Amino acid sequence: MTCYEELKARGLIAQVTNEEEISKMVNEGKAVFYIGFDPTADSLHVGHFMALCLMKRLQMAGNRPIALIGGGTGMVGDPSGRSDMRTMMTVETIQHNCDCFKKQMERFIEFGEGKAQMVNNADWLMKLNYVELLRDVGACFSVNNMLRAECYKQRMEKGLSFLEFNYMIMQSYDFYYLFQHYGCNMQFGGDDQWSNMLGGTELIRRKLGKDAHAMTITLLLNSEGKKMGKTQSGAVWLDPNKTSPYEFYQYWRNIGDADVLKCLRMLTFLPLEQIDEMDKWEGAQLNTAKEILAFELTQLVHGTEEAQKAQDAARALFSTGGDKSNMPTTELSASDLTDGQITVVDLMVKCGLTPSKGEARRLIQQGGVELNGEKVTDTAALVSTDALEGEGATIKKGKKVFHRAVLA
Repeated sequence: MTCYEELKARGLIAQVTNEEEISKMVNEGKAVFYIGFDPTADSLHVGHFMALCLMKRLQMAGNRPIALIGGGTGMVGDPSGRSDMRTMMTVETIQHNCDCFKKQMERFIEFGEGKAQMVNNADWLMKLNYVELLRDVGACFSVNNMLRAECYKQRMEKGLSFLEFNYMIMQSYDFYYLFQHYGCNMQFGGDDQWSNMLGGTELIRRKLGKDAHAMTITLLLNSEGKKMGKTQSGAVWLDPNKTSPYEFYQYWRNIGDADVLKCLRMLTFLPLEQIDEMDKWEGAQLNTAKEILAFELTQLVHGTEEAQKAQDAARALFSTGGDKSNMPTTELSASDLTDGQITVVDLMVKCGLTPSKGEARRLIQQGGVELNGEKVTDTAALVSTDALEGEGATIKKGKKVFHRAVLA
């Protein structure tokens, strides 16, 4: 199976502008491609997984990735999939986020001479002269066509700022610039980026002639992939200081039955033949598939040792006397207790399971809290010193979040 055929078999390709030529370039290792990353936080999250894994797959096949950090476009903000305008970031914040991104990407792709590159579009976008840009690039875009793009249509009723209206032109200019200065001949992006990407391909054609080779591909379900990064309790980050390896493992271990095979195909590097065999699994075997998924992805992001620790801790929750030392843990001091006791409500706040006592009470009233396997029904329930000594007390929030509280 060729590289491109495998991408399709794994469900990663949605749309292309010229499949015959694109597949040839990818299979021969001649693609110099870019994927953009918006530096809106100081860590990537699991919604970026699909793009990172794709970059790794293509680099393994001899192609060269360019990780484009949107330091310049981040000053404007992408209107795609949003109902309001993004908060403006300072140049210093954007640079800090870019530095964090590169450290995380290095676990997926190899940077260096003739290998992967990381570039920041602030390096060229921030130097543009507005009038020159209008004359040189603006003349290539039809406002009528731009307004038909989904990324703008969905914002027209609530209001689209002129600032954001320029985003398509800036993203298109990125591809044009990368084509000229980095030999970039292909761009990948989410299905919500299709209009912006076509704008870049068209700009190259208009400025450099129809023989200029610039290819466009979108990733299937990338907008769904972005949603993967969000849970009811917040984002699932790749930074272990934001989302521990255990919590990361648990996120994938608890994914829905309908999604586990899809995620195994798209996000892991297991052979397709092995995954196809799992397609026959049912019932309890699906839990084994989820364990495989969780281990593979935790190993990819945090390394084998942390993945094994996370798996051991997760399995300990379902066995008597299991080792809970790798479970996310909060150490309490005697000063946190009153007369040798602490309320479950206070304990949940101290463990960071809820942002407030009110939220903790609401969860208890809704039956969403367990302490050492027993459902907590009383918002005034107390936890004693004895329960917090030794291995400590295990708190379960909802169906998926486990935490340990121990007296230091």
